[in-house]
Amino acid sequence: MSTAHPLERFVPRRETIAYGTFLVVAELLLLATYFDTTGIAPTGARTNIYLYPFVWINVAVWGVVRARIPDAPARRRALAALVAVGYLLVLGYAGGLYAVGPTRFTLGVDVRFWTLPPGWSPAVLYTGEWLTVALVPFRVVGYVALAYLVYGVVLDATGGAGGAAAGVLGLFSCVSCTLPVLAGVVSSFVGGGGVLVAATNGLTYGASTAVFVVSVALLVWRPTAADVSRLRAWLRR
Repeated sequence: MSTAHPLERFVPRRETIAYGTFLVVAELLLLATYFDTTGIAPTGARTNIYLYPFVWINVAVWGVVRARIPDAPARRRALAALVAVGYLLVLGYAGGLYAVGPTRFTLGVDVRFWTLPPGWSPAVLYTGEWLTVALVPFRVVGYVALAYLVYGVVLDATGGAGGAAAGVLGLFSCVSCTLPVLAGVVSSFVGGGGVLVAATNGLTYGASTAVFVVSVALLVWRPTAADVSRLRAWLRR
């Protein structure tokens, strides 16, 4: 029986630590430049708002790098891609990246750069008669990463008995897949229905960030019943 730690896949490699350190330092320098040029002081209860985007981006990059994407025939890859795109659209709608319906706001396109903190900017805002879009970088990166991880999950599921049907059913029974959708729905209610509006609520984004991190970790790990049993046995030592 293997005595390996059940979470050994999460132990960072040497190159991961090196590249991760470089990325974090670059992000901190960017944030320092933003504070210096705008005169904004990172104080008060909303300080974490400046850090959440980097948590999302860094975890998203780590998840994509560590993801296991199995080889599969073109037909299975096409199916998995279709499911992943549908999942991304659901995430985007639940998370407030876009909304469909008549709007009361002024129609047009607005691109915001240094008026928002790094990670929140450059934000692309579009308001049409029946479509409103708010593309915030860290949310877009995070949701695309989740969709990519779901792509791998569907490929795994469709490779076994049941094929395509098993893959789709497996997606909806996957707790780590549905958690971000539920978090997005809650954020839309608590934060007012939009990403930029919800940014004023640190508690909302703190909770959704925690859900995102857990979801990525679980989608990378993809624990089986045997993995959970080994983890419980290891914790009881």
